[in-house]
Amino acid sequence: MTDHDTHTAPDAAPHGAHDTESDEAHHDHDGAHHDHGDHAAMFRDRFWLSFLLTIPVVAWAPMIQEWFGYTAPAVPGSAWLSPVLGTVIFFYGGWPFLTGGLQEARDRSPGMMLLIAMAITVAYVASLANVIGWFGDELWWELALLISIMLLGHWLEMRAIGQARGALAALAELLPDEAERVTADGTETVRIDGLVVGDVVLVRPGARVPADGTVVDGAADVDESMITGESTPVPRGEGDRVVAATVVTDASLRIEVTATGDDTTLAGIERMVADAQSSRSRTQVLADRAAALLFYVAVVAGTLTAVTWTLLGEPGFAVDRTITVLVIACPHALGLAIPLVTSISTSKSARSGILVKDRLALEQMRRIDAVLFDKTGTLTEGAHAVADVATADDVDTDDLLALAGAVEADSEHPLARAIHAYAAERVEVPTATGFRSMTGRGVAARVDGVEVAVGGPALLRDRDLDLDDELSEATDPWVARGAAVLHVIRDGRVIGAFALEDRIRDVSRAAVAQLHAAGITVAMITGDARQVADAVAAELDIDEVFAEVLPEDKDRHVAELQDRGLQVAMVGDGVNDAPALARADVGIAIGAGTDVAIESAGIVLASDDPRGVVAIRTLSTATYRKMLQNLWWAAGYNLVAIPLAAGVLAPVGFTLPMALGAALMSLSTIIVALNAQLLRRVELLPAAAA
Repeated sequence: MTDHDTHTAPDAAPHGAHDTESDEAHHDHDGAHHDHGDHAAMFRDRFWLSFLLTIPVVAWAPMIQEWFGYTAPAVPGSAWLSPVLGTVIFFYGGWPFLTGGLQEARDRSPGMMLLIAMAITVAYVASLANVIGWFGDELWWELALLISIMLLGHWLEMRAIGQARGALAALAELLPDEAERVTADGTETVRIDGLVVGDVVLVRPGARVPADGTVVDGAADVDESMITGESTPVPRGEGDRVVAATVVTDASLRIEVTATGDDTTLAGIERMVADAQSSRSRTQVLADRAAALLFYVAVVAGTLTAVTWTLLGEPGFAVDRTITVLVIACPHALGLAIPLVTSISTSKSARSGILVKDRLALEQMRRIDAVLFDKTGTLTEGAHAVADVATADDVDTDDLLALAGAVEADSEHPLARAIHAYAAERVEVPTATGFRSMTGRGVAARVDGVEVAVGGPALLRDRDLDLDDELSEATDPWVARGAAVLHVIRDGRVIGAFALEDRIRDVSRAAVAQLHAAGITVAMITGDARQVADAVAAELDIDEVFAEVLPEDKDRHVAELQDRGLQVAMVGDGVNDAPALARADVGIAIGAGTDVAIESAGIVLASDDPRGVVAIRTLSTATYRKMLQNLWWAAGYNLVAIPLAAGVLAPVGFTLPMALGAALMSLSTIIVALNAQLLRRVELLPAAAA
């Protein structure tokens, strides 16, 4: 870097029995997926057997025969058919609810499982009492239907959650089983768990990268869509970092391994998704409290129902109504309303390159009314590029590019590389000889026998050169906006100049415009000089600028915005912006690369596209809307159904049968599950990565 010193610019899971699966997901992501799959299979098997046994119980039920006007055939032992099959259904089909309810009672955390256990136990005891003549109503068919419908609802629930968690297994399955490790004699095939940091692996076209690493030989386009959500392959060459499980598309690469196993980007993403799915948001906590409250409501409503109808001289009706109240009050839909939505949203976001570490951050994003962007590497590319070229009157632009590109070809300075790349794209660059670096001033070489030098203001002062009026008129605005200006000298005369600036990302304009359209204030913070910051802000139509800010002072400016009453999202690179990311209401680390475990951010964007901030807000708004819809449906259903179950309309001839109540309750669960699935249709990628 000494050759061009003057090139630098101027200064829930569901309640009850399933809680343990959620906890396990935090520790064993793939195992959690299979665990939910096993539970779905268990509920499926219990449902089908219970359903098959329920058919004869219902068919031989006297009440059903009376309703539909038929007589079931008399078979030997038909009188014991319902008690025997009903008992099997109660203990086999009802076992998950009985054990789950017992655990909730032991934990003093009443909820859905305890309510179901209470309902089926009361129905079973009442039916046994009928067999021995102590109770007038026979409830075997209602008990059988209740358990079958409950099993169906839980099967659908566990299957839906298993599908949402399947994103974790899909990520793990992206890694290849084997890799080609480069040896002194060629290559050898090894299992990926045998790779260590420092190994060099050969990845052929169409193969997946087995571990995080750095390209040491070759150049190819790499499909990184599984990490960033970007569908277009990106070029990767020597010195570039590549991520495990991405696909090399068109050429071979030799890659030096820098991370394996749990240290890879892929493993970090898995941890983030699992942590997000096991974390709890304010809305989920509200749903859990509502479920617990509903238990006490059900107990009180059931007690009042039993006492009221018994005092009215209807003890049998009192039992039937009490059981129905307990069935209707089960917060099945309420327990599913939040966990399923958040599971789907976090797995969907991970596939779009939005890595949610904290659900609370995702939930908070919908309330954000100010976004504070770090400039370098976020709104800009973080590397200088040629922004403008000026020549003396008698100099052709192509000639200037050829001379400057030739001199800069041998320099390793970032600004030199930018000029050489710019020239090479437009003209044929000749070969220079006698290259030499002049510390603090610039570089020089001979091109076609002519002495050519490239450097900044220090080089002009050293050679006592001045710009002609035309060049001075062209370069003064560059200097005013903070661009780095390099001059080209041929045979002792300044023949042209280059303006180099940290290039603004094309997508930054769209991101700012979309945030403005949503009514959000956009601010920018940077350590760059005021004129540089103001130039970028004017280009992007940014509302407020904090310039010449030291990294340790960035969080103070976040607090300043918050003191104005604004909800602030801070967007930065997660390194020197860590205090500000932690201070903000929502911290968003952008351009995660291989550093996905940034502790200071609640959300990490795997790509460096600032439009991802808009996508996060879209996801946050859609997720919260689905949560509210599900909560209102579940709570509203119970609000209407419990009085009907208690028999408030019995005086006018309407009573809600227990089986119908169970069917309606399970239907509400299915509606909640289907409504949550609609979240999958929300379009994120057009906003995050067009």
